[in-house]
Amino acid sequence: MKTADKLSENILDKLSIDFLRNQVLKNAYGNNDTFIAGLDPRMLLVWYLFFGLVPWFIDDLPFLAGCFILVSVTTLMARVAGLVLFFFGLGVFSQTGYLFIVTLLFGGDASAVAPLLILTLKVATVSLASVTVFSGMDPDKLANGLMWFGCPERLSFSISYAYRMLPILMEEFQNVLLSYRLRGNPPAHESFTGKIKYLFYQIKVIMHSFYPLMLNTAKRSRTTVEVLEIKGYRYAAVNKEVKRIKLSSLRITNNDLLFASVSFLWTSVTIFVSTLI
Repeated sequence: MKTADKLSENILDKLSIDFLRNQVLKNAYGNNDTFIAGLDPRMLLVWYLFFGLVPWFIDDLPFLAGCFILVSVTTLMARVAGLVLFFFGLGVFSQTGYLFIVTLLFGGDASAVAPLLILTLKVATVSLASVTVFSGMDPDKLANGLMWFGCPERLSFSISYAYRMLPILMEEFQNVLLSYRLRGNPPAHESFTGKIKYLFYQIKVIMHSFYPLMLNTAKRSRTTVEVLEIKGYRYAAVNKEVKRIKLSSLRITNNDLLFASVSFLWTSVTIFVSTLI
């Protein structure tokens, strides 16, 4: 019984709001010192287009396995937050296991393993490629990379602005949640059953916090937009000289060429192995 109480206490500690906020912010802003973060955003976007689209059109198992191994290595190099990897594994592999169980219940057999494995590798490869790229680029690098490829300034700024709103969103969420806790009456959580009730109470409070969270964030967003207008954002968005200065920081380095060469070589090896098999 003591072991169960200790386990539930550890789980509740890990699921605290501060822990979730730190994990989200770490994944968005805390990976600037990694090898992936030092790459040119144009190189990362081209790399992502390949590993985010090509696996959907190929059913070759060795090729998909090779791509999955490569993006797994790049995910480790990007030092992605553990919470993101946990939800990735929970979402991808639990869904595949669910489909396999349903297949067996409706008359299927072990022959369904191969198609489900191919589906799992496709989803996992694309997901890990997305995690690698977007955890390795800060808002400015992402916006500059999209702008260089001809993406409209307002669209690239909107994506960058969404990244910048993330800390504000987490701060507002914590403030609203604390206000609900001050006015609420949480159940006692000394026993194991009480801890379960307390967990459901936390979920209920989070659901009730959604509307005031959106309202407070919208108010702060309006202030940010007004500040941008005062600083002449719209003029800068259409001025070619400003755009040239902003994109002058983009450089293809030896690390970018090394990253592209290793990815190309590994993909070529997987294609060669798949042709032999």
